[in-house]
Amino acid sequence: MLERLETETFLTLAAELHFGRTAERLGITTGRVSQLIKKVERRVGGALFERTSRTVRLTEVGRQLAEDLAPLAAAMDEALRRAADAHRGVTGELRVAFLGEWTAPVLLRAVGLFTERHPDCRVEVREVQLANSRASLRDGSIDILLASFPFDGMARGPVLLRENRVLAVAAGHPLAGARSVSLEVLADHPVVQYPDVTSVGFKRDRTPDHTPSGRPVPKGPVGGSFSELLTLVAMGRGVLPVGEHARQYYPRPDLAYVPLHDAPPIERGLIWSAGNTTERVRAFVRAASDAVEPLPATAGLRPSGHGTS
Repeated sequence: MLERLETETFLTLAAELHFGRTAERLGITTGRVSQLIKKVERRVGGALFERTSRTVRLTEVGRQLAEDLAPLAAAMDEALRRAADAHRGVTGELRVAFLGEWTAPVLLRAVGLFTERHPDCRVEVREVQLANSRASLRDGSIDILLASFPFDGMARGPVLLRENRVLAVAAGHPLAGARSVSLEVLADHPVVQYPDVTSVGFKRDRTPDHTPSGRPVPKGPVGGSFSELLTLVAMGRGVLPVGEHARQYYPRPDLAYVPLHDAPPIERGLIWSAGNTTERVRAFVRAASDAVEPLPATAGLRPSGHGTS
């Protein structure tokens, strides 16, 4: 079995391919790096690196060992971090955010229960926009976000909110007076598009390329924010499937919201970077799941578990 320092030295050298930089990263001498690599090579029974006066390269065996060891080392680091978090308890600071003001009440209810359970952990609440939500999770500006599923490339918690979908159309649009419409009408009208910063899965869910029967959906103009998307709809530039929350939070005289009777509900919950799955994050997910049930349902936004019609 490899010792921790041997594994760390091998993986660092496999990434850097330079003895000096490896020694600098690990805080040891280049001689010690060479000594540790030789120990690993003796355990394997052959060379892991090809060394010349100018270059260091992985052998085929070395490349395979690096690919096999990297996830194991990462899992060990994560296990140690979880143990340290558990030992310290839930302390420090947690930065939580919401995307869309209609989600703020649910997030604040979760913050209240989390703070009650973990008074030694300070919670900071922020609002993010479509343009910076993903970047804020990636760069660590926020730890956890309440937003719509799907959210590609991120860890997610259970569904906290469900709401029916409606079709936003201009007030003078031919569909404005309909009692309800099918998703099939998307093939007959341009659909306003979300910006490219949103995930592929999200855009496919909200503005599909085809109707359920396979008819192509024409693409309308792109909006940079939700308010801008709705303004494009009001201008008659296209239609847009949205959640029922829009009736309450965006009641505009130049818009109409028509129920989509065959569309699945929109689901929302907590999202975070998998590499940032700390005990604080896990504790907040638990608090949010426990806090959402007592929240009374509204016409447009229903906590998960209360059902949708």
